[in-house]
Amino acid sequence: MKKSFVIRVDDELYKQLEKWAHDEFRSVNGQIEYLIHTSLQKAGRMKKTTAKAKKESDQDNS
Repeated sequence: MKKSFVIRVDDELYKQLEKWAHDEFRSVNGQIEYLIHTSLQKAGRMKKTTAKAKKESDQDNS
């Protein structure tokens, strides 16, 4: 299950996120989610998941 929340960023930061997301074929929301996810993994706060495990998890939550 995905949760929604509001985040406020200044215009310049948003423009940079938007460009980065576009370069990686993601939405801005998808890019932010990706950045948070990889940061949590890098910090050791989330187990690393394979693409297959993530896909199965997403299907189970549908």
